[in-house]
Amino acid sequence: MDNQTSYARRWGLVSSLTFLSRIAGYFRDVVIAYFFGAGASTDAFYVAFRIPNLLRRLFAEGSLTIAFIPIFTEYNEQKGAEEAKKALNAVFTVLFCILILLVILGVIFSPYIVKAFASGFDIEAFKLSVLLNRIMFSYILFISLTALSMGVLNSLRHFFAPAFSPVLFNISIIICAFFLHKSFNIPIISLAIGVILGGLLQLLLNIYFLKSKDFMFGFTSHFKHPAVKRLSLLMAPQLFGIGVYNLNIIVGTQFASFMEEGTISYLYFAERLIEFPLGIIAVSIATVMLPSLSSDIAAKKFESFKENYSSTLRLMLFIMIPATFGLIALGKPICNLLYQHGEFDYDAVIKTSQCLLGYSFGLIAVGGIRITVPAFYAMQDTKIPVITAFIAFIVNALFCYILGFVFDLDHLGLALASSISSILNFSLLIYFLSKRSGFFIDKKLLLFIAKVGALSLFMGAIVYFISSMYSWQTSDVTPQKLMFFILPISVGIILFFAFAKLLKIKEFDYLISMFLKRNS
Repeated sequence: MDNQTSYARRWGLVSSLTFLSRIAGYFRDVVIAYFFGAGASTDAFYVAFRIPNLLRRLFAEGSLTIAFIPIFTEYNEQKGAEEAKKALNAVFTVLFCILILLVILGVIFSPYIVKAFASGFDIEAFKLSVLLNRIMFSYILFISLTALSMGVLNSLRHFFAPAFSPVLFNISIIICAFFLHKSFNIPIISLAIGVILGGLLQLLLNIYFLKSKDFMFGFTSHFKHPAVKRLSLLMAPQLFGIGVYNLNIIVGTQFASFMEEGTISYLYFAERLIEFPLGIIAVSIATVMLPSLSSDIAAKKFESFKENYSSTLRLMLFIMIPATFGLIALGKPICNLLYQHGEFDYDAVIKTSQCLLGYSFGLIAVGGIRITVPAFYAMQDTKIPVITAFIAFIVNALFCYILGFVFDLDHLGLALASSISSILNFSLLIYFLSKRSGFFIDKKLLLFIAKVGALSLFMGAIVYFISSMYSWQTSDVTPQKLMFFILPISVGIILFFAFAKLLKIKEFDYLISMFLKRNS
């Protein structure tokens, strides 16, 4: 990778802005829970939003960004800025035409698309979901162009705008929920308006920084540029792989639509909590890591590649393992404090915390997937992630049915199924990475995992014991409730890092050095 100081600062910047985005996102979820609760209307909204959001992951932030970064970097560094701009304009022109067609088709065929996601909806929830989906479908246009901008900016080692722009998205939804929910006969339409405005604001922010770096894209008649063909070839297997991964979302939503009203919302709110550590740690690390690992492969520095991946994996585990135990120990307090307001009652808190428990078992594996898949992309190996994702998809669908319906675990069963498939996926990726690059899990790494796991278990037990002294049933926010929420977290963090220092776990010192260098 780059030198430690620059890497630390980049990771620190991205993780800090991602943290800010997650805070804004959870405030957004609190606002949604307060005004709309967890019922038929929120189920309809989350299904409607998941459709363009899935396409965003499929065409935009997933395959397009990952595939375009090495192409743009090659043109910019080897052929000059003018050639890089020509490649960018060609990709933009083709992408824009595809997106316009996609939006038109999405609006026309919205009823059939919603049916594919949630065939268990009753007629009223189905009609509402179709309406919301038609309103929000243009979001895919804004966010895909944003993703293209993010790919260029990340290639230029500019991480601020891509990491900060989601904050604007969350703020937009919050403002619309507050000020527009009484302006419509169907109040939840205000959230759909917020999604569209948020997508536009994200695009405008990234465009501003593209212009400042003189890399603003535009239309061109030379849409048959070689970069377009190369991008298509690289994207094809990635599209399939990411598509298979996101089929898990469709499967889970389909199963949930046949369960009690509110199930989709319980799963969504729990997923949002899981995304907090994932976004701050795994995603931010992967964002900064991908260009650097690609450079290692391009320069044929294979030992450096293995060392950098290994150190990244250890850092991820050092944070994710205690985060997992923390979420398990504090599931109900977190859901109570964040969500139990207004229309979101105690029963919804219990069911959301159960989903959170199920998802928590797979948190480490999902974090591992987020940083391991880019390692394969850096090696230009897109087949292995496709194979592992497809196997995980089959396992997820199977266990959704078995745990959710055969064993009657309902929403908890769906969350556990997701965790089981993620664990399998990560295990297969590690196996194939060892075959592909020579990286392997040795005794040193296993000892490290055992140390961090034991510390996390001890920390989790203390945290649970302290938090259980308070009854987490009321909707009010009192100084006593805040104390019993903050105290166990503070004690847990202090104990974990103190023992990590005593056991001489070097990742603790590395985190401290990163913080000091970032603020120096």
